[in-house]
Amino acid sequence: MLGSGARDRPDDAVSRYLCGPGVHNGGVTLVEMGIPTVRSGRPSLDGRPETPLLVDRFGRIARDLRVSITEKCSLRCTYCMPEEGLPAIPPAELLTAAEIVRLVTLAVRELGVREVRFTGGEPLMRRDLEEIVAGCHAAVPEVPLAMTSNGVGLQHRAAGLAAAGLSRVNISLDTVDRADFARLTRRDRLDSAMSGIRAAVAAGLAPVKLNAVLMRQTLHGATDLLRWCLDEGCELRFIEEMPLDADHEWARANMVTAAELLEVLGARFRLTAVGREDPAAPAESWLVDGGPATVGIIASVTRKFCDTCDRTRLTADGMLRSCLFSDQEFDLRASLRAGASDEELAQLWRGAMWQKWAGHGIDAEDFVPPERTMGAIGG
Repeated sequence: MLGSGARDRPDDAVSRYLCGPGVHNGGVTLVEMGIPTVRSGRPSLDGRPETPLLVDRFGRIARDLRVSITEKCSLRCTYCMPEEGLPAIPPAELLTAAEIVRLVTLAVRELGVREVRFTGGEPLMRRDLEEIVAGCHAAVPEVPLAMTSNGVGLQHRAAGLAAAGLSRVNISLDTVDRADFARLTRRDRLDSAMSGIRAAVAAGLAPVKLNAVLMRQTLHGATDLLRWCLDEGCELRFIEEMPLDADHEWARANMVTAAELLEVLGARFRLTAVGREDPAAPAESWLVDGGPATVGIIASVTRKFCDTCDRTRLTADGMLRSCLFSDQEFDLRASLRAGASDEELAQLWRGAMWQKWAGHGIDAEDFVPPERTMGAIGG
């Protein structure tokens, strides 16, 4: 039986286990452009307590499912994708709309997932996005369905997605300067992105949250971006850049930290710390000029929140990932297409999450970035 609390705490059996066996007969072979090929293998359930929930050895429970539905994108952001884009996933290897609906339903009904977010690549690149949303909404109408997008082209589909059952959107917007936008995304599509944001607000996909990755080349425009978001009625969240870029140019010494951003924003706005309303939420919030508007900062590098992470991830080609930074993946698609029952799929999922790391380890001297880039994992 699934727990009834908003954030159920694991029982004593979960919190006692701090380590254990890993993958049985599994491994990862790396191929070009950072998309691993996962050999057949099943995760170990040794030492796992009897619970239907997605618990790990450190007492965390995954409630938030991120579902990547495509590797394709209409932009080429330098911190996410190579200039030529990711190699195409053969259509036969992508999860179908029906498969996504089945797995989302399973995650909610059997594993205790309470939030679902569709990611990419860019979800709008899938023509059957509305079908996916409508199918999931019909199957689990009580669960909020969200989407992360770059906003390009959203003006044509926002109303239809809202009608299909989409609850809200997060949209990536790193700058409101057209030249900076074109340099960062390698595409001159700022007007389309802004139109998409306004269409999302008009369609009631609220709250519309805008995500901006902190970059040295756009820091000078951070206050203008915040001012634009306040005027448009959107919630802005800045995100520290993580080592997930395709060009592998990330360096801790060059990244813009949350502390540096607060100094820049504080020169124009009066900021009052609010903190986190939800311990599992990644963003810390500040009231802007006394509120009620806020600005958030996701300091995933300098103020990591791994100990409260409640996410589980499904890639566009049907691989389970317990952590954004782990190359350990489990092939759910193969089992699904081989005729596995819902309970068999659920056990595979539970085992995958039982292997979850304590944290991303970016601060460790021997840290190695994951082979998949952000675009190939899903945000």
